Amino acid sequence: MNLLFFLTPKCDVCVLKKDYSLRQAIEKLRASGRSAVPVIDEQGYYIGSVSEGDLLRGILDTENSREWETIPMLSVMRTDFNPPVTVMTGIEELLRTATNQNFVPVVDDRGMFIGIVTRKAIIRYFIDTYFNRMQGME
Repeated sequence: MNLLFFLTPKCDVCVLKKDYSLRQAIEKLRASGRSAVPVIDEQGYYIGSVSEGDLLRGILDTENSREWETIPMLSVMRTDFNPPVTVMTGIEELLRTATNQNFVPVVDDRGMFIGIVTRKAIIRYFIDTYFNRMQGME
């Protein structure tokens, strides 16, 4: 089995651009309904992920909301949050990574962001597989 089986492609994922301000990041994250999203640069390379907590720290470190436009989102983003896997990553490593992250960013050989694998998609697959096997045993 290949991790591409679980992949949500980039076109279906809310991503933030690395040059967004804190305000832009807050608005986009809020509209997405997610608690964390990937961040990419202008060419599509994966930079990292930003979470609600990252943005909240940025808000709390700011005296007033007018400053949110001038604060770069990258200045509040943690660099070690949600490390990506490559498209060639095995299922075992993907599962280990997904146990610690709600979603796993996936990059190609060049480091270009191609999508995410959600923990939900993995769990759903195993639940469906389990129940299909159980029905076959009846």
